[in-house]
Amino acid sequence: MPVKKQKKETVKKYYEAVGRRKTVTARARVMLGVKKEEITVNGRAFSEYFKSKEQLAIVRSPFVKTGITEFSVTLKVMGGGLQAQAVASRHAISRALVIAQPELKTILKTVDFLTRDPRKKERKKPGLKGARRAPQWSKR
Repeated sequence: MPVKKQKKETVKKYYEAVGRRKTVTARARVMLGVKKEEITVNGRAFSEYFKSKEQLAIVRSPFVKTGITEFSVTLKVMGGGLQAQAVASRHAISRALVIAQPELKTILKTVDFLTRDPRKKERKKPGLKGARRAPQWSKR
């Protein structure tokens, strides 16, 4: 019986990380060493999902700061608005890059891409009209 030769599949290794901002959660899968720059967000093209040039620059900034030109990124973002999604995506990409190449940590830390922004909306308290807004005081 002849022995079949098995084909070796080249499985590209990706690095996965989660980034957060307010109520947004972004999961990034980064593959390095890919010939072209490719970013997809929720199955759509990167420039189609984020319309603003500022948001496009925010998501691309970890690669600009570290000088990496060959990469492929798949992002899954949930919740919040587009600006917060862009910042959460940047956080996730930065964390994935540190997992892939630990020597990049100093560069990304100095530009605050590894710091999770802790600011969230404060909850409404009982007896108040908002988080801190008290009912209008009446003298009589």
